Amino acid sequence: MHEDLKGRAALVSGASKGIGRAIVERLVAEGMDVLGVARGGCDVPGAAGFSGDLREPLLPAAAVADAITRFGRLDLLVNSAGATKRGDFLTLTEEDWADSTAGKFLAAVRLTRAAWPHLQASAGSVVHIAGAGGKIASADFTIGGSINAALMNLTKSLADRGVRDGVRVNCINPGSIRTERLTSRIATVMEERGLDEPAAATALAEATGVARFGEASEIASVVAFLASAEAGYIQGAILDVDGGWIKAV
Repeated sequence: MHEDLKGRAALVSGASKGIGRAIVERLVAEGMDVLGVARGGCDVPGAAGFSGDLREPLLPAAAVADAITRFGRLDLLVNSAGATKRGDFLTLTEEDWADSTAGKFLAAVRLTRAAWPHLQASAGSVVHIAGAGGKIASADFTIGGSINAALMNLTKSLADRGVRDGVRVNCINPGSIRTERLTSRIATVMEERGLDEPAAATALAEATGVARFGEASEIASVVAFLASAEAGYIQGAILDVDGGWIKAV
C-alpha cells in the first residue's frame, strides 16, 4: 500500500467492469476518494459513480467537473475506458472506426484536457491504459492496435509538456487479462476450433507465448504504484504488463 495516496482524489474511466473496476477497487483500498465513470455508473463500495457515455464530446469535462465538486481536487486521472472492435479490415465500417476512436482515444484526450489544470494544481498524474496490441500488430485488430499506438504517442507528447507543468503522464500496456473481453475471445476460439474451454484458453495463452493470463488486480497494482511518490521520477513511461508477450525492445 502507498500511504501518500490516502486522502487524494482520482477519476477512473471505464469503471464498471474489468480492468477499470479493479483500478477503482484498488484506489479505494489505498484510501483515495474515487469517482468511477462509466455508461452504467460505478457501484464499487466506497467509490462515487458518474454515469455517461464518454463518446459524447461534452461528457468528459462534465465528469471532471463532478469530481472537483465532490472532492475539491484531482490528483490522478486513469483513462481506462473504451473497448475497440475486432474484425477483418475490409469489413470494418466507418462507424466502427469512429465509435472506437471516440470511446477510447478521444475520451482520453478530452478527459485529460479537462483534468490538466487540476492535476497541475495538485502536481498529479495521468495513467493511460492502452494495450499490447499497440505494439503487436494483427490482421483482426487494426482499430484497437492503431488506437493503442496513438495512446502511447499521446503519453510521450503529454509527458513532454508535463515536465514543464508538473504533471506526470505514463501508460500501461496490459497483455491478456482475465476480463469479460478475454472470456469472449476464449469462446470464439472454442467455436472456431471445436475446443472445450480449458483447451481454448491454453491455446490462446500459447499463441501469445505467456505462461498464464494476467489478473485485472495486477494492472491496478501498477496504477497505484505509478500514482504514488515512489514513482515520482517516472515520466512518459510505457509499461508492458503482459507476462512477456511483447518481445520487442
